Amino acid sequence: MITVTILGAGNVASHLYRAFSKSKSIAVKQWYNRTFERIKSFQNETEVIDNLSNLKDVDIYVLAVTDDAVAKLSEALPFDNRFLVHTSGSVGLHDLDKKNSRGVFYPLQSFSKDAEMDFANVPFCIETEDKSKLEVLKNLAEAVGSKHYKISTEQRQTLHLSAVFVNNFANQLYRIAHEISDAKSINFEILKPLIAETANKVQEMSPYMAQTGPAKRNDIKTLKKHFKLLENEEHSNIYELLTQSIQKTHGIKYPYNRKRNKR
Repeated sequence: MITVTILGAGNVASHLYRAFSKSKSIAVKQWYNRTFERIKSFQNETEVIDNLSNLKDVDIYVLAVTDDAVAKLSEALPFDNRFLVHTSGSVGLHDLDKKNSRGVFYPLQSFSKDAEMDFANVPFCIETEDKSKLEVLKNLAEAVGSKHYKISTEQRQTLHLSAVFVNNFANQLYRIAHEISDAKSINFEILKPLIAETANKVQEMSPYMAQTGPAKRNDIKTLKKHFKLLENEEHSNIYELLTQSIQKTHGIKYPYNRKRNKR
């Protein structure tokens, strides 16, 4: 049995608590948050506290807090020589206070507060200062049904950057598409099968090979039509930037330029 204390009460902390609580191999001994009201409703399931001095000895302390709070909270912990991990994609291993054994338990997934999460679809990037502790994090990931990968701080920070592109930026493009279609009273539901197919396609082939569309074909006639349809200058700028990026990737000698191709 792996004993765990969770520190923090945000989206990641809440999802980890649910996953840990469901596992027969993990016991959540305590859940700490500086604002007691955020975790008060769980006091019949585990011991909830808002005072660091009440922390008990467990196998792993999981800091699931904002990036800015990791260093400060780890420094404030009233003990040393225990195993402490954070869950951030961008914070370094050595941002944790060196008085404790340090590690990273980073779930590479997008967490929304009320959405259910299947941890079979949540890979964990793990890193430890003490090699003997690596097995503990492997066991913790496996106990919630997740895959795990030994990833250095530099690799993890690069993964976090890549994740912004595939998740946050892609979602913003969905939002723009929703806005464009909604302006013409088109139901966004019509686009959802295409969104799913695009995501499914890169499971089987590289994004480079999966690329289609007027930019890759250098279909100037269609590109001009699209720019005429775009009524928002910001949307036009994004469309042009992405078109040029696709064309440079696929070796088109003169990527589309609105000024040059406006006639």
